[in-house]
Amino acid sequence: MNARKDSLRKVMAAASSPAEGSDSSGDGKVAPVGFFDKYPALVTGFFFFMWYFLNVIFNILNKKIYNYFPYPYFVSVIHLFVGVVYCLVSWTVGLPKRAPMDSNLLKLLIPVAVCHALGHVTSNVSFAAVAVSFTHTIKALEPFFNAAASQFVLGQSIPITLWLSLLPVVLGVSMASLTELSFNWTGFISAMISNISFTYRSLYSKKAMTDMDSTNIYAYISIIALIVCIPPAIIVEGPQLMKYGFNDAIAKVGLTKFISDLFWVGMFYHLYNQLATNTLERVAPLTHAVGNVLKRVFVIGFSILVFGNKISTQTGIGTGIAIAGVATYSFIKAKMEEEKRQGKAA
Repeated sequence: MNARKDSLRKVMAAASSPAEGSDSSGDGKVAPVGFFDKYPALVTGFFFFMWYFLNVIFNILNKKIYNYFPYPYFVSVIHLFVGVVYCLVSWTVGLPKRAPMDSNLLKLLIPVAVCHALGHVTSNVSFAAVAVSFTHTIKALEPFFNAAASQFVLGQSIPITLWLSLLPVVLGVSMASLTELSFNWTGFISAMISNISFTYRSLYSKKAMTDMDSTNIYAYISIIALIVCIPPAIIVEGPQLMKYGFNDAIAKVGLTKFISDLFWVGMFYHLYNQLATNTLERVAPLTHAVGNVLKRVFVIGFSILVFGNKISTQTGIGTGIAIAGVATYSFIKAKMEEEKRQGKAA
């Protein structure tokens, strides 16, 4: 039963926000053979590097697209569409073999996929509206929403130490928001809705227990999420895209670059999620926590350097405090889970 829970939980842990860099989804465990056995630390380090590299490239390319093509609903659909095509091709060649889907599993996965779709779209709306670094700072609040949902929705007791570790996160995000130069309510509210969506996705994923491998689970969730995202994209952005959206983008960068950017941003989105799971499944929970926090630091830092975003001193301090709070929360939670796991094993 624990293995069944872990499969979906690890997929959802990393698919936190496409635009954010969700923190796990994709291939299952990598079977260590030959070189993997001989140099496990080197291989794990390479996985971490590629996970961060693909995540940073995705966030940068994603924002560059929004600078000349500000249509986050449509771009969100492209992210999922490219990933779904990748999964379908993989199934066709048998890497991996497609797992059968039944009506009971479909009913369990639909709520997970709907929350995934909503969180995905609202993350992208935020990324299109404000600086990449600011959206990631707001999304540092996700652990707070997770803790609140566990306490007040599921009725689970959350230790006071975890609540105290979240205070710096709330304080830091508040400080950063008050003086953020790119601040607007669309970006802020969208990022907050994304936090709530991913929190409920986490709750639903705990109910959707399955022994299907993580690659197939993520493929099916992506397919459902794509179907959910298409109608809003057509309704909200369809008329604008047909009237001048596509033409404006092509006039600015050319048809070849426009299509190429959309293809590669979708590929980077899918591949970094796969690498996230490959990486996280090789290490202990505490290392997971460190990896996730450092990933956010990398994305914020590189986005500021690449786009030259000017940030106030207070915003910089607030972002630092929020990240430190997330790190503390992650460490405490990871240690608690490890102790719980060891207690069950004993």
